[in-house]
Amino acid sequence: MNDNEIVMTKFLAILFAVCSGLAIGNLYWAQPLLVQIMDGFGLPAANGGLLVTATQIGYAMGILFILPLGDFVRRKRMIAIVMVLSVLALVSCAISPSFIILSLSLFSMGIVTISGQIILPLAGDLSREDERGHIVGIVSSGITTGILFSRFASGIIAGFWGWRSVYVIAAALNLVMVLVMIYVLPEIPAKNKFKSYGKLLASVFTTFKNHRSLPNILLHSGLIFGLIFNIFWTSLTFLLSADPFNYNTFQIGLVSLAGLAAAVFGVGIGKLQDKGLSIPALGAFIVVCLVSMVCGFAFSDSIVAIVIVAAVLSVAVQGVSVLTQTRLFNLSQGERSRLNTVFVVNNFIFGAVGSALASLLWSLGGWSYVMMAASAVSVAALIVWLFSRSKFKYADESLDN
Repeated sequence: MNDNEIVMTKFLAILFAVCSGLAIGNLYWAQPLLVQIMDGFGLPAANGGLLVTATQIGYAMGILFILPLGDFVRRKRMIAIVMVLSVLALVSCAISPSFIILSLSLFSMGIVTISGQIILPLAGDLSREDERGHIVGIVSSGITTGILFSRFASGIIAGFWGWRSVYVIAAALNLVMVLVMIYVLPEIPAKNKFKSYGKLLASVFTTFKNHRSLPNILLHSGLIFGLIFNIFWTSLTFLLSADPFNYNTFQIGLVSLAGLAAAVFGVGIGKLQDKGLSIPALGAFIVVCLVSMVCGFAFSDSIVAIVIVAAVLSVAVQGVSVLTQTRLFNLSQGERSRLNTVFVVNNFIFGAVGSALASLLWSLGGWSYVMMAASAVSVAALIVWLFSRSKFKYADESLDN
């Protein structure tokens, strides 16, 4: 049996989306809780960005050193193992007695919270070429929903029972999901014969030589998702916790719901790729990012404006993410896990920088500095798009050519 003999049904696509969303959400439970966590440990709120950075660095390491195995092993077993380890890491977060232990627990959780990125290329493998963009859009929307749900739910839960309860509930949800995946996920054989681990890791880096459009895909995604997305959402917690808003974690969680717009529109974004419109659409989404950041700078004292900015930015970032990742999976069927490794490590290196910059910029000049930096990144991304459109077309090449 091979991948193509397994039918990608709507039920399976939705299951993939839910599991991926829950997995990726583990990386974002902490974001609305940063002020509460820092208060609990008696540390400055600005240091909270380091928790996000630790999580993202761990995630990047898990993607780099574990995810490439997805091209060479049975993915059902791989998904089950990393999800069980995620449960254990979440429990460790819940009982952490100090900032250092919590940082290490979040770092460890990041390493093993990769099941969503195993599932996403698997969805590409099981999809027909003429519907791959749509399927990737569905699963990506699940990932976006997971990010937003984790922020929203963690703010509400922490408002009632404290931040530690968030990780207890997250561990329970992940345990239920791993049992469902073990029961429902079909057995899918490995795509390639296993190499030595050293050769496996080396093959990740040869993707740059094999696919000349890959650097452009990575740069677009890193600037928009990695930098702008993380700079905005990490700093938003600080903005809403301070004057004139002075919101608690519950209220901050409610504001995070604005990003659900991305999940709603994300399902259809992949069809732009299927119809051959991805290059102009990518440029349009980058322009939307720039406009939203300028508006965030101009109307920072209005909660209505901030909610609208959050919603519009989320749609634009989702658009860039779906279009670049679908193009990525079209490069090579046999290398999708390794290509996804490069893609996600790239995003989360940019993301770690973005989260650290958010804390630094906030401490130096508050929201104004944050929005000016995000606007500058948007301009840089637009310049990259303008000068790389012809090279970016190489991502439309036939599979494995």
